Amino acid sequence: MELIQQLSREQLIELCQIYAKNWLALDGVWFQSVENKYGITEALEHDANAWRRYTEIEARRIKSFLKLPEQAGIEGLKQALSLRFYALLSQDALVQEDDRTLVYKVITCRVQEARKRKGMAYHPCKPVGLIEYTYFAKVIDSRFETEAISCHPDVTDSSCNCIWKFTLQKE
Repeated sequence: MELIQQLSREQLIELCQIYAKNWLALDGVWFQSVENKYGITEALEHDANAWRRYTEIEARRIKSFLKLPEQAGIEGLKQALSLRFYALLSQDALVQEDDRTLVYKVITCRVQEARKRKGMAYHPCKPVGLIEYTYFAKVIDSRFETEAISCHPDVTDSSCNCIWKFTLQKE
């Protein structure tokens, strides 16, 4: 711990990016291991189970770090999404459509780029993404409903890798 306390701000940022890449690499290699041995259907089932649990843990920790209120609303979700590990690795955009709707676009996705580079089919991430983003948003504020606007294998907007819509339901 002593060494990390001596690092500069720039070094800490770089280290966070290294940690995020390591985390994503681990996610990818375990998925590909299951995919290669048992097929994509089995891998997706395990992926969904893992993301269901992980995303809630990540959201709770970020919510606590940011000291967000129980119902953090659109502003809380914007802050929390920007601090996810994955946010360090991808180009993304947050667009607030109105006082109850936030659209999150992943413009560049390291997972899809890596699969393309390796000659693999795109990861059909929509089912797992629905779990991931739904549970993340609900930890930040239980009133959120999540919708996939465009995501593999159902890409409706080729200008980015995926688009998620978060709508704050009226009480």
